[in-house]
Amino acid sequence: MLKKVVLAGGTGFVGQYFEQHFRNLGYEVVIISRQTPHIGWDDRKGLREAIDNSEMLINLAGKTVNCRYNEKNRKEILESRTDTTEVLGLAVEQCGNPPSLWINSSTATIYRHAEDKPMTEGNGEIGSGFSVDVAKAWERSFFRFQLPETRQIALRIAIVFGNGGVMTPYRNLVKFGLGGRQGSGNQKFSWIHIEDLFNIVLFLKQNEGLEGVFNCSAPNPVTNRELMAQLRQAMNKKMGMPCPEPLLTMGAFFMGTETELILKSRWVKPERLIKEGYAFTFNHLDEALEQILSKAI
Repeated sequence: MLKKVVLAGGTGFVGQYFEQHFRNLGYEVVIISRQTPHIGWDDRKGLREAIDNSEMLINLAGKTVNCRYNEKNRKEILESRTDTTEVLGLAVEQCGNPPSLWINSSTATIYRHAEDKPMTEGNGEIGSGFSVDVAKAWERSFFRFQLPETRQIALRIAIVFGNGGVMTPYRNLVKFGLGGRQGSGNQKFSWIHIEDLFNIVLFLKQNEGLEGVFNCSAPNPVTNRELMAQLRQAMNKKMGMPCPEPLLTMGAFFMGTETELILKSRWVKPERLIKEGYAFTFNHLDEALEQILSKAI
């Protein structure tokens, strides 16, 4: 009988990578999604049956934050995280043989704008504003469940780099000569390679004494200025026009997004993972970009 892992919200960039790599390891992968032919969020019986007898439940669900923060989108961003977490928790409670591990996504955006010092799980300072409120509500909805047979881990995930996802717009910026610093360029950029994100999940599964909150970011964040310079170097582009904040604000409006995604300084360190002995494959951004761009079409 195949080992089973359940991926909730498993049709996105990270979910597709996880599905492929879990299948390569011999897992049966069950996906919960609004997309057919997967198990739907309204199918409570199907949800419980899928989660029952699984080794691991991983929740990746949530509407993209790459949009304008109007009232409608704010509501959908929040509820797509808290409501799905609530549904999964109720299903786990009903399982006869619940998974031994439930990993729920969270976000490194939960910390304040930080240019003065890194934010760790132990001494990181929670920020304020809409995105932080969503992150706090997300984690509250997760940890309110008391599940004696299921370890619960929330991953505060930084920007995930891989062949797809956020790399696509960054590559396009550089390709069309717009790969200079954005805003001051001093804001910190915390990132993680998708291969490390997957390996962290395996590491947390193997280390059965671990639970709670973990920062999922590479040990060496960069500034926005360094990020764009390393992207240009990796793509053999010598020049890139900088984009000052007023232009970013105007561009974000016309592109239907928010400048916070670029201008907030996310300086996050994976203190707990390092302390527990996880060894990153991609410690430095240049190594990650070289590997990703060598596989890009």
